Amino acid sequence: MAERMLKFVGTSQAMPDKRPAAERRRDFGEIYAGYAREKAAEQAARCSQCGVPFCQIHCPLNNNIPDWLKLTAEGRLEEAYELSSATNNFPEICGRICPQDRLCEGNCVIEKGFDSVTIGSVEKFITDTAWSQGWVRPIRPRRERRESVAIVGAGPAGLAAAEQLRRKGYQVTIYDRYDRVGGLLIYGIPNFKLEKEIVQRREALLRDSKVTFELECDVGRDVSLAELRQRHDAVLLATGVYKAREIAAPGVGLPGIAAALDYLTASNRIGLGDQVPAFESGALDARGKNVVVLGGGDTAMDCVRTAVRQGARTVKCLYRRDRANMPGSQREVKHAEEEGVEFVWLTAPQSFLGKNEVSHVRSVRIHLGMPDASGRQTPQEIPNSHANIEADLVLTALGFDAEDLPAAMGAPDLAVNGGGTLKIDWRSMMTSLDGVFAAGDIVRGASLVVWAVRDGRDAAERIHGYLTTRAQAALRLAGE
Repeated sequence: MAERMLKFVGTSQAMPDKRPAAERRRDFGEIYAGYAREKAAEQAARCSQCGVPFCQIHCPLNNNIPDWLKLTAEGRLEEAYELSSATNNFPEICGRICPQDRLCEGNCVIEKGFDSVTIGSVEKFITDTAWSQGWVRPIRPRRERRESVAIVGAGPAGLAAAEQLRRKGYQVTIYDRYDRVGGLLIYGIPNFKLEKEIVQRREALLRDSKVTFELECDVGRDVSLAELRQRHDAVLLATGVYKAREIAAPGVGLPGIAAALDYLTASNRIGLGDQVPAFESGALDARGKNVVVLGGGDTAMDCVRTAVRQGARTVKCLYRRDRANMPGSQREVKHAEEEGVEFVWLTAPQSFLGKNEVSHVRSVRIHLGMPDASGRQTPQEIPNSHANIEADLVLTALGFDAEDLPAAMGAPDLAVNGGGTLKIDWRSMMTSLDGVFAAGDIVRGASLVVWAVRDGRDAAERIHGYLTTRAQAALRLAGE
């Protein structure tokens, strides 16, 4: 192993080839090429095989990263895929969209001085190879179970849970209000980060595995939660959170100010070939406009980079903290800067100006004061530091909150937390309703896809335990 691994001293970090910014500004294709087989093996061999793998510890899925890096370095790619997919239902998706610089790669022990192992790119390579070689196959459970499970939400948490439950033989039906499977993977994340066929082939795999989908079915409107509880032996709520946080400022109601997710959904639908009136009318089209995006997370980065590709005249991102305190991926910030986005740090919007539509964002400069209870420095306005920033389209990317799910689903007994997320027993992942479980963003709040996958997998295990216990109790009663 020593001969094959520990190459980080003599071999430099090398990402897959990245398309030039001038080229990638013109389309929505992924910006990175794939590794060649020998290059992936070379980069995987940079792993130090440390005794305490911090990359694995800081991965929400606790992926066996050093082990599948070693297998890749040895050319044993099918085994690497089996190991990678044992803990992650969507390794090729996480390899593309996870903020590795904040998770596994950011905690690589060779990061200081030698640059981290390119874990995400190798992960993507392994599973893309598995798809091309036919190693990814539909689920065929050892035995079929009669119990059925309803999953509300076809996003990453729901899809991960469905796969895990199907492996155990349960009959699984996924209900989703939208017309396509994938949730934010389809409608929220642009193609330059995650091309839609990557998600669609996962949907096809689940369908081939006998998972049933009921699309354009809004639980609460088309079917009640009570009905789902009657139809199925257990229910998993994995709806995600989609309600955009609003900004309270004068002029916020002017035309030309839109929520980030509305904008990204319109762009993704256009890419999928749908007709989108708000885009066709120009309301959600950035072409030729001065675009200002408010926020510093990954959704804001998706907006600014989408606006560039739509042909915006200028694109600015306003964030009230500095670069070091930005919640989004630093790698995404770098990509955006390469593509011509201007970041206006330590700046916050105060109001929106315009007669019939927005024309300017009135902003104020910010000084970071003492840390608050969360440990982050408190933004404080600098007096007499106002400026008007020209804007024809303002996109608010300030985060997401949960909608009123008990009201939407006609289930007033469904307990929620103060922020509207569902209250669960974290040991059982069950809500206040017997047999109704919850996972993903609807429980933890807006978070990463990798955490949604983790929650979906955990929920599947808890549901399995619940149904197994109930079946055993029924057998005992029958025996008496």
